[in-house]
Amino acid sequence: MAPNGEVSDKTLIVTLGDLVVDFIPTVSGVSLAEAPGFVKAPGGGAANMAVAAARLGGKVSFIGKLGDDVFGHMLADMLEQNGVSGEGILFDPEARTILSFVTLRADGEREFSIYCDPNTDLRLKPEELNLDILRSAKVLHYGSVSLIKQQCRSAHLKAMEVAKESGALLSYDPNLRLSVWPSAEEARKQILSVWDRADIIKISNDELEFLTDSDKTDDETAMKLWHPNLTLLLVTLGAKGSRYYTKKFHGAVDTFHVKSVDTTGAGDSFVGALLSKIVQDPAILENESKLREVLKFANACGAITTTKRGAIPALPTEAEILALINGV
Repeated sequence: MAPNGEVSDKTLIVTLGDLVVDFIPTVSGVSLAEAPGFVKAPGGGAANMAVAAARLGGKVSFIGKLGDDVFGHMLADMLEQNGVSGEGILFDPEARTILSFVTLRADGEREFSIYCDPNTDLRLKPEELNLDILRSAKVLHYGSVSLIKQQCRSAHLKAMEVAKESGALLSYDPNLRLSVWPSAEEARKQILSVWDRADIIKISNDELEFLTDSDKTDDETAMKLWHPNLTLLLVTLGAKGSRYYTKKFHGAVDTFHVKSVDTTGAGDSFVGALLSKIVQDPAILENESKLREVLKFANACGAITTTKRGAIPALPTEAEILALINGV
């Protein structure tokens, strides 16, 4: 750290959001009630992305709030063990760490049942933000869950403002979880309320359909979400790879075929891989050839993440990604 608290080489990725304990059923294709047992795994979109980027050599710091309980301290320790700074974490003695039970269908897709009373990450206040971390960021990455309640929404908006004023790129992955929103209409409204502030946006094909109120995921539909301040719009398509849109070019990049057992965290690891490269070379955003190579790398990262149960335990190293790309 420099004396003013900034990282001198300005390659820090800061992520704001949720850190939870996922409970993954030991067998796929059953309901929560039918599951014979569960495997405990750290998760949450912001945390998944943070560890994914750190595991690939990125400098990453997490900002968020956890319960002052055994699960909260376990999760904070997990971040530190995986190379993510927890300097921006706060522990709330009046709230419990979020537990998320994830049902896996036979195809590896998920359904969520989230237990939190009150919702710990939504208790973050603007005055609790670590501004030095935000001012040090090359990229600030966030989702939409923190937009649900006014208190945390205000913190979220302040974080975006401080990071942007300090020259950071804003990276947005809505990471839609309808079960935690009051209604689908409110989710769509709030997700889009900060849409035109982001420089980089990643959405899934399902989120594209939801946000455009459409059953299509073609280029024309995706471009309905384009805004003048945007540098890069990404649409992930699961087993069909990803599509990219910039002001100058657009296209698609195939993914890698693997035996998928749990898709939890695949999109987060995709973003982590992408951002770990962009902070090292922002020119990637202006060069289609470089961008395609990075998206190939990100697709491979996401694919590998689906081959094990749980998100963070499945996140790959760079050597594992390169082995898949090179067919080793």
